[in-house]
Amino acid sequence: MKITRKSGLTGEINTRDLNITPKQYAAYLSGALAQQAFPHLSADDREFIMTGITPEEWAEFVAAVEEV
Repeated sequence: MKITRKSGLTGEINTRDLNITPKQYAAYLSGALAQQAFPHLSADDREFIMTGITPEEWAEFVAAVEEV
């Protein structure tokens, strides 16, 4: 299922194709914790669903913070 989210870090619009069902996504939107709704997804994929932040954005952010 394709999920499109606005990154809470960069403000960019990102889309990822994740192995989730509409029923799982509806459960999450209704208040289920991401870990409960998507136990089979990686932490990176759950983070994307919650915040819109991609693993690449996190890597760039961490690298920038480490430079300071």
